[in-house]
Amino acid sequence: MSELISDYDAALFDLDGVVYLGPEAVPGAPEGLAALRERSVPVCFVTNNAARAPQAVVEHLISLGIPCSAEEVITSGQAGVRMLAQELPAGATVLVCGSAALAEQVRAAGFVVTTSAEDAPDAVIQGYEPDLNWATLTEAALAVQRGAGWFATNADPTRPTDRGLEPGAGAQIAVVRMVVGGNPRTAGKPEKPLMEAAAARLGAGRPIFIGDRLDTDIAGGTNTGMDTMLVFSGTHRVADLFGADAAQRPTHIGRDLRDLLAPAASVVLDEDEARCGEAHVRLQDGSVTIVSPGEALDLVRATARLVWAARDAGQTADPSTVEEAVAAELAR
Repeated sequence: MSELISDYDAALFDLDGVVYLGPEAVPGAPEGLAALRERSVPVCFVTNNAARAPQAVVEHLISLGIPCSAEEVITSGQAGVRMLAQELPAGATVLVCGSAALAEQVRAAGFVVTTSAEDAPDAVIQGYEPDLNWATLTEAALAVQRGAGWFATNADPTRPTDRGLEPGAGAQIAVVRMVVGGNPRTAGKPEKPLMEAAAARLGAGRPIFIGDRLDTDIAGGTNTGMDTMLVFSGTHRVADLFGADAAQRPTHIGRDLRDLLAPAASVVLDEDEARCGEAHVRLQDGSVTIVSPGEALDLVRATARLVWAARDAGQTADPSTVEEAVAAELAR
């Protein structure tokens, strides 16, 4: 059987939770990426984290044993600056509520950077900054109240690290939202600008996007018409997958990036039963029962299809038995 990746002309990857967790590579990521390069598959690393410049991301990847060039990295900071350039004239004043790297990208695009609402900025752009202070959030809220356009690089509520989940850009945006209401225009996943820019950079007509979050990565791929693969190395787990609505359901499921080199799994759905490989599940009295467990991932694949079909038809489908059965094997 052919490898899953053989159906695609490029692979696009989220970073946090997919390729690395803080200072550590995700197990299997370096090996999976090396295998893709051996097959001459074009790759692009697509991150909603705007705190770092692309070159800093390159250096991080290289330090983890993952060869990379600046042309293979695209950040939501870059996509956010493109949005500003499309909306504002050169020389406009922009209040940057984010990292020094984001501020430098805004400045390099020809804008005047400020951190004060008293400078009457034309726009505010927010991006993740681990050391963001309350004073800067206050200035951003004041500027938006006074009429500045409101933009954001991304809206991820959390970010996965080697220590666990930490507040993300979305949590920082929520502070401003509580003051001004509404939402900023966002460049990053699940919106299209970042995803489309990544595919265009590779000239890819049929890329696959690999991520660990249903609400940003998988939804972003769906919004852009891409097939997707969810890996269980970052934020979202099996229970989240089973509860996903239609826009957040991945095309494929894997433990980590090495599953791109495995044959594509096939799920057979037959009324109240589903099979994948040796795994066989049945919907009975509103609960999923395991007829044959098979491999853990195949069990998850079969259960997901069965649960989604049942719930789409207005039926109850409790997959807790399967969640318990695979918890230990698919734990981070």
